[in-house]
Amino acid sequence: MAESVFRARVTEAGLDGLVGVDSAGTGGWHEGDGADPRTVAVLESAGYAQNHRARQFRSSWFARLDLVIALDAGHLRDLRDLAPTPQDAAKIRLLRSYDPSAAASDTDVPDPYYGSLDGFEECLELVEAASPGLLDAVREAMKETPA
Repeated sequence: MAESVFRARVTEAGLDGLVGVDSAGTGGWHEGDGADPRTVAVLESAGYAQNHRARQFRSSWFARLDLVIALDAGHLRDLRDLAPTPQDAAKIRLLRSYDPSAAASDTDVPDPYYGSLDGFEECLELVEAASPGLLDAVREAMKETPA
């Protein structure tokens, strides 16, 4: 869901040729599967395109990534454990840290998988709320990176 929403924001900003957006899980439980049908329904209802196949994040990917976004504290810990270097661990951020309305004690995007459709709609709202701040941070980082 976060991949679809942020990819749309990057495209709207005209940065799709410059900023890559991708997603992967911290575990391989659903590797190869498409998105949950409830995710697809919520995304389509909100006008987002999606074409996702689950895969597991690999430690080797850090070398080519500038930023790694975690959706909750558990994923943050898992990703930090995978980071080969302290510099790689420093690339990892919580998505809701980019949402100015998120309380410091409420930085997780809850996993809606075991709940009802309402949880998926809430997830979309939280992802959408954080996306403008994340896009601003990406734009700022692009200014600081030499061409």
